[in-house]
Amino acid sequence: MAEAVLTLRRVSRFYGERAVLKNIDVAVLPGQALLVVGPNGAGKSTLLRLVAGLLPPSEGDIESGLAPGEIGYLGHKTLIYPRLTARANLAFWQTMFGLPRDDAPIEAVLARVGLSRFADEEAGVFSRGMSQRLSLARVFLTAPRLLLLDEPASGLDPASAAMLRREIRAAADAGASVVWVSHNVVADLPVCDRVLLLRGHRVAYDGAARDFDVSGLAGEATC
Repeated sequence: MAEAVLTLRRVSRFYGERAVLKNIDVAVLPGQALLVVGPNGAGKSTLLRLVAGLLPPSEGDIESGLAPGEIGYLGHKTLIYPRLTARANLAFWQTMFGLPRDDAPIEAVLARVGLSRFADEEAGVFSRGMSQRLSLARVFLTAPRLLLLDEPASGLDPASAAMLRREIRAAADAGASVVWVSHNVVADLPVCDRVLLLRGHRVAYDGAARDFDVSGLAGEATC
């Protein structure tokens, strides 16, 4: 088995006395798309924020040899600047990540997310779906070794959601690790290698995507 990119050992997170996650053991492997699913309040978003380093664990250890610039995080906020064009937003992120100022990668990533013809429009006029695609471009631009995606298909139309799945699969096939919180398990499951089911703030399933029984989520809100 490949050496883990990141490992959580007995990780818990509390807010006061309220447990959000309890005793989580997870190893994130290179070249693997890991789908994180579970009912509302199970701790999916909190798990991604812990892995991204945005929250400290209350208990346990998170071990990673990754530098901050090797982690790409897409949360519920797009983190785009409305008065900048799509192209200028990405140029700003190149600078923030210490990348060489280069238009070619920007043009390439705008094409990947279907925004080439909107490159010089201010992001503030974008629809929710277009804003989400620009935020995805921001994440893809840095070619991170670990992608953390919290419901990345939010606001995307079916064609854009299909594009997203292709890009996630391509990133994993190229060797990146992807941890992906999904609200559309049936559609997203075929793209993934592994599923992590959180229920009752604990890991209820951690195994191959092909063996995961989606019917076990029937009746549960998973957003």
